[in-house]
Amino acid sequence: MSDLRPVRGTHDLLGEDMRRHRHVHETARAIAGRYGFAEIETPIFEFTEVFARTLGDTSDVVTKEMYTFTDRGGERLTLRPENTAGVARAFITNGLQQSLPVKLFYHGPMFRYERPQKGRMRQFHQIGIEVLGAGEALADVEVIALGAHILDELGVLSKTVLHLNSLGDPESRAAYRDRLVAYFSGHEAKLSEDSRNRLHKNPLRILDSKDEGDRALVAEAPLMADILNQASQDFWKAVTEGLDTLGIAYKLDPRLVRGLDYYTHTAFEFVTTQLGAQGTVLGGGRYDGLIRSMGGPEMPGVGWAAGVERLAALIEAAPDEPRPLAIVPIGPMAERAAWELAGELRRAGHVVELGYKGKPGQRMKRADRLGAKAALFLGDDELAAGVVKLRDLGTGAERSVPRGELLSELSKSS
Repeated sequence: MSDLRPVRGTHDLLGEDMRRHRHVHETARAIAGRYGFAEIETPIFEFTEVFARTLGDTSDVVTKEMYTFTDRGGERLTLRPENTAGVARAFITNGLQQSLPVKLFYHGPMFRYERPQKGRMRQFHQIGIEVLGAGEALADVEVIALGAHILDELGVLSKTVLHLNSLGDPESRAAYRDRLVAYFSGHEAKLSEDSRNRLHKNPLRILDSKDEGDRALVAEAPLMADILNQASQDFWKAVTEGLDTLGIAYKLDPRLVRGLDYYTHTAFEFVTTQLGAQGTVLGGGRYDGLIRSMGGPEMPGVGWAAGVERLAALIEAAPDEPRPLAIVPIGPMAERAAWELAGELRRAGHVVELGYKGKPGQRMKRADRLGAKAALFLGDDELAAGVVKLRDLGTGAERSVPRGELLSELSKSS
């Protein structure tokens, strides 16, 4: 029945897929914690205005991809297509500007209505970080370094190339915008319809066009690097020197841009060639004008987001689940003792499998299917002697262990 299938563009996470996803976000959370990032979780849906104002009314995300609905109270709500806007809203709502800088890490599902394909789903997952209240170039260096550290820990950094560009400060960006308008206006008849619509509203977005005719014009368009003012050049130099100091390799990419006006200075992406067309696995930049555009105070910010599905596809393999201990009671008298033993072992940190029913042979078959590392047998003889029969399921070696020494014995073999 069609109504029992996952909705197109969504999928269930279980088994190997689930282990890969969990490995990505748990690794990211742990490393972000070493850099002083606290975790935040924002609602999956927000008022539509939160995203419309931050992503731009004319962006493809807002006009074509957002899951927006009116609730029973007449409010316009949207499932989050990304999480920077939600974190920025939370920053304003909760008065977090009282303790700056604020360094936040998040992970969770995002939603966009688009054509499902490899590496791109309608419900997808992201990890991300945001630094709010730090206007220094060293903040940009740190967030890029943190991204590289996470990718390295996952074993995928060598499969990516860091692309880097400067968007300049607002003054440089405004001058670049004027120069782009002048250039593309001279070729307006050759632009695609989408790019003609963007020409006077958001000309930087033309640089992202996938249309072949547009791309030919973009190849000859002015470069931001040619009109950076001194303040922007100084900031850019501090970022690149910081990355050089840390030994983080990068490729200068003068066509890497962000279309919205609140983006400034650093833009970056870690790009791979191993996932087909979906090459960007982690990307971000500085957005000093975002909080102000949402009605908050002047507040610098920088951060990135990474697609968990794409990272999960790149890693060689997720860590295996811990192999359990299988307790096998023999006879009705041993059932209660087996449950008591299972509770003790679980409280001590062991993974324990204890079936609800079945003869010893049936329980051992299940233990084999689960990849148990050892079996603990309890029968009348063991109960009377105060021991547990411990069998290593790898070697088959078996010995009786006094009940009071079992935890220490297991710790030796783990």
